Amino acid sequence: MKERNNLSIDLFTSVRDDVEKRQYIILGELQKISEEFQFYKIYPHLSQLIELRKILKDVLTRLADLRSKFPKRISKIDWINRTIEHEVIFTSGTDITAVEDLIEWALPHIEHVIEEGIAIHEFVESELTVEQVGILPNYRDEGYLFVPDNQKKSLNLFRFEVSIFQSADDQYRTLKTRYLKHLEQGRVRLSPGSIKLELIREEGELPNPATYAFETDLEFPFNHTIFPVAKRRLMHILSDEERQ
Repeated sequence: MKERNNLSIDLFTSVRDDVEKRQYIILGELQKISEEFQFYKIYPHLSQLIELRKILKDVLTRLADLRSKFPKRISKIDWINRTIEHEVIFTSGTDITAVEDLIEWALPHIEHVIEEGIAIHEFVESELTVEQVGILPNYRDEGYLFVPDNQKKSLNLFRFEVSIFQSADDQYRTLKTRYLKHLEQGRVRLSPGSIKLELIREEGELPNPATYAFETDLEFPFNHTIFPVAKRRLMHILSDEERQ
């Protein structure tokens, strides 16, 4: 899950060589990601692309603001309409225009691949059902999470914990998970309630942990798709329960 693509921010902002070469690299990386999506492997690439899109749009905004602060000179005087047009004077060697052009060219291509990933994400989420196992306690920031891996015909059991991340502007809730074990899914399956009781006996820390069991018939990659989608779904559930 620590895989990363080669679409670094430097590829877009350090424009000193052939722009067409950079465009070729960008299209190549996006094609690789699109091919991964065709095999239903959407993470971590989808979240990375969404973050890259956010950063690139922020760069454009900052460059526009920077451009407005550059000295200007008169480029044209319209005596009939009594208007004066100005042009920005850039310092020698600046690549601001090239950076802007490259980002503006790249964003629609990035957006197209993001839409592919989001479509798969939404499909997977629609095919995931979740059951609240047993009586939910008032404290739900810790508990257990059951997610099937149908490719390996197993049920993966996790401990989850919600923590607060404080940034300069806001605070966010994040979900941390710890793998516990997996159960082989044979013809006879244990009920989610039985699995929960077994974990309570084994772990012994939480007398009545909040427990959520996911089910799906999809045989998609677990680490790249099923599990990250399930975690995001659980975060939405926990956030909705907190607001109630």
